[in-house]
Amino acid sequence: MQYEQKLLQPYITGTQALNFPSRLIGSPSTIFPSLSVISKTLFVALALMSATNALAQEMTWSPTSTRFALWTPSADSVKVNLYAKGLGGSPLQSINMKKDNIGDKWVAVVPGNHKGKFYTFQVKCGGEWLAENPGIGARAVGVNGQRGAIIDLRDTNPAGWDNDRAPEFTGQKDAVIYEMHHRDMTIHATSGVHNKGKFVGWIEHGAKTAEGLATGIDHLVELGVTHVQILPSYDYGSVDETRLVDNKYNWGYDPVNYNVPDGGYSTNPYDPATRVREMKQMIQALHKAGIRVIMDVVYNHTFNVENSNFTQTCPDYFYRLHENGDLGNASGCGNETASERAMMRKFIVESCRYWIEEYHIDG
Repeated sequence: MQYEQKLLQPYITGTQALNFPSRLIGSPSTIFPSLSVISKTLFVALALMSATNALAQEMTWSPTSTRFALWTPSADSVKVNLYAKGLGGSPLQSINMKKDNIGDKWVAVVPGNHKGKFYTFQVKCGGEWLAENPGIGARAVGVNGQRGAIIDLRDTNPAGWDNDRAPEFTGQKDAVIYEMHHRDMTIHATSGVHNKGKFVGWIEHGAKTAEGLATGIDHLVELGVTHVQILPSYDYGSVDETRLVDNKYNWGYDPVNYNVPDGGYSTNPYDPATRVREMKQMIQALHKAGIRVIMDVVYNHTFNVENSNFTQTCPDYFYRLHENGDLGNASGCGNETASERAMMRKFIVESCRYWIEEYHIDG
């Protein structure tokens, strides 16, 4: 089904339809004619951030209420469901959301302190209720990322987090960049690491092989590494977090929840705060060791389309389609996101910015 017509058209055509502040009227080419294509795209995306707040935080907790907001202009109805657990069980409560004054976002404010609960959105489009999902911008989720989690992110900050800074680095020609996978780094039986395959595993100081060779973070320091490039670290779909004993492996190029660390790399994937806290601890430890952190990100495709959070939120908008309705596949992964569309561009920029600000990612 295609819901792109009247309601979505302003968000497909891009900048002309988004009511820019007067200082941003005009194309990037006329304002900065020397910009590269990539820079022009970034300019437009940054301008979108100034022009609309439609993709802002979908869940905002306070001790007295929790506010939910979801961008889906093509929806007939939207509801948010509250759960006691991240997996299984029936909703404790279902709340009908209301359209805001602009008409592209649905909002609900639920009184009371709901910290520790889980939530899903459910959208009705074209008379059909779509599948429950945590939204496109969830920042904490339950096991396997099927439900969003109501937490206070401040509770996930390690001691001294406010003072965490990237190590100084001025000589680009002197960069020593080490690409690595969280699991691969320590999973071997001889790594000497207690939390093998986890965010906090490879920052364990003093770990050695049986031969006395340093492993994990001590090995990186010994090598003189200045930057680590970590393979995708967000919540991805190919590893079942309820069956980590199966020891299934994937690089992580199959995104599900872009703004949440993967639970398979945490010591407790059922606790939404653990994966967030432990990834922050990892980054903090690397910074203390003089190492900057670069994160591999994949915004050009998703794990699947039919069940993706994008499709269940606003069908047919976030993916690139051919004129006959078939999915584009320039990514080589079976689908590709439509980065030429205003709100997809905005999502990518906001997501990158979130990782930088909340997790202190350096690049």
